[in-house]
Amino acid sequence: MDKENIKGAAQKVKGQIEEVAGKILGDKDLEIQGRADQVVGIVRDAVGTTKDAIKDAVKEAKKI
Repeated sequence: MDKENIKGAAQKVKGQIEEVAGKILGDKDLEIQGRADQVVGIVRDAVGTTKDAIKDAVKEAKKI
């Protein structure tokens, strides 16, 4: 698991908390920020997964 996967997961959780807090408090800006943080987290997680796949492919290519 790449560091980006971990950071992405944390960013998603942070975003979920912000979104819920925004809904509870009636703060649309906080709610929108929470959704944006969730998207950033999803992207970071995808980057980490891609990095892992590339590393694995390189390791396999070196075996040949």
